[in-house]
Amino acid sequence: MKRRLAILGSTGSIGTQALEVVSEHPGEFEVYALTANNQVEKLINQARKYMPEVVVIANERKYPELKEALEDLPIKVWAGADAIAQVVQSEPIDMVLTAMVGYSGLRPTMAAIKAGKAIALANKETLVVAGELVTALASEHNVPILPVDSEHSAIFQCLAGAYENPVEKILLTASGGPFRTKTLEELATVTKAQALKHPNWQMGAKITIDSASMMNKGFEMIEAKWLFGVAPGQIEIVVHPQSVIHSMVQFEDGAVIAQLGIPDMKLPIAYAFSFPKRMKSLAPRLDFRQYATLTFEEPDMRRFRNLAYAFEAVARGGNMPCILNAANEVVVAAFLEDRIGFLQMSDVIERTMAKASFIPNPTYDDYVATDAEARRLAAELF
Repeated sequence: MKRRLAILGSTGSIGTQALEVVSEHPGEFEVYALTANNQVEKLINQARKYMPEVVVIANERKYPELKEALEDLPIKVWAGADAIAQVVQSEPIDMVLTAMVGYSGLRPTMAAIKAGKAIALANKETLVVAGELVTALASEHNVPILPVDSEHSAIFQCLAGAYENPVEKILLTASGGPFRTKTLEELATVTKAQALKHPNWQMGAKITIDSASMMNKGFEMIEAKWLFGVAPGQIEIVVHPQSVIHSMVQFEDGAVIAQLGIPDMKLPIAYAFSFPKRMKSLAPRLDFRQYATLTFEEPDMRRFRNLAYAFEAVARGGNMPCILNAANEVVVAAFLEDRIGFLQMSDVIERTMAKASFIPNPTYDDYVATDAEARRLAAELF
């Protein structure tokens, strides 16, 4: 039988590539639900092509336009955050791809887990904000969380068949982003346009800025801790500019297993959708003749302070990663609107972490309150 999918964030980079995977394997998958935040025209086109049972637009102001455009089709049209959390619980759904941006992915992911749906996780902030809560919930409901991030998918693939062998270290690779070689003085004047030009990957604006500041790698470190049950001290960040090795696992005998491939998100998406089997792909193959040299560097946490703040947040635990994420979402939005400088983003994050209320053992309601408080504090700091 076809695996029925709910794709949260279907109009974003991951969501659109996920739908391409569905198109390439029509006998394997069926789209049950599509959700988007604002891109109503794109969602309308997707709905007409894939004919899901339900579509949801998070921005309720866009609901009339969506409803009118699809009124000739037998598709349910909903709106709002409550509707997204509700649709993932629909009985026919087998798997939920959470590709929403930022904190907004937490609530529907938890709702899907409680409903017993397998999770294909592309929203790393879910585990950054509330990793302990989410992983405990997944364990309670016996729900698999299958990673979609290229780095976490690589680790997952390296561990296939080796789960009984203790992991000594996870080697999480990073491209270094567009500013890998820039000095602090140069970083002080970089522009939004420069930051959005990633050397290897085509991604959405928010994650591209996070990559430029290396906050994305900090978030991935926190996500890896929860996905693979390792301590932050067992995770080493390795800057690998070619983005050919997507990550590695070192075992206690010293062996290092790596997963390699071209920079293409459709591979980890398809692997999560079809696990434990692999599906044939028509994507270009890795040609080693084009990569005469693969290089590796240590990240510079003096220039890229966000990475250091991520290690600090996970070391403190509690709601501190939630504070980190909320402040980061605020400053990235401000940077994209030219209201804050590149290095100033780190200044605001640091001060927000110092000012926000620390809770050692937060509940879900605590995370909601922390997110609101940290956003307010961060917005007041620039």
